[in-house]
Amino acid sequence: MAEAHWYVVHTYSGYENKVKANIDKTIENRHLEDQILEVRVPMQDVVELKNGAKKTVSKKMFPGYVLINMIMNDDTWYVVRNTRGVTGFVGPGSKPVPLTELEMRPLGIRTESVQVDFTEGDAVVVTGGVWKDTVGVIQSMNQSKQSVTINVELFGRETPVEISFADVRLSK
Repeated sequence: MAEAHWYVVHTYSGYENKVKANIDKTIENRHLEDQILEVRVPMQDVVELKNGAKKTVSKKMFPGYVLINMIMNDDTWYVVRNTRGVTGFVGPGSKPVPLTELEMRPLGIRTESVQVDFTEGDAVVVTGGVWKDTVGVIQSMNQSKQSVTINVELFGRETPVEISFADVRLSK
């Protein structure tokens, strides 16, 4: 099987999040989860000074660009290239060029695998993010995305939530 790489996609300015949402929806509809692994709009926290008050806001690192971790083939190229708001891949002509490890390092994207001591069916505690301190049972694990899916209670119903390996630990 081919190896996944990070590619840069050029979008209309201001459409980055819309493109990400559209690609995520297409991945789900066409069941391409094993070929298009992750779609990111790189953000950075910036301190702004407005009316004498400091305020931390998230800004896009690269306006007009979206990063995609995927296995490049005709299907994935077609899906991404024909997504509304996408103007093309970064690279000469119609040949996308993957990012190198050196180019990805300043973006804070880690490619190393996290070794975990839990499996499906184990109870885990969420240690970070919105669901911090929530306890759930692992329903599924995705090694390529380095994430687990747990069920949490939301509005009185069990709802599946995907959480990074780094943000969970075994429950005692």
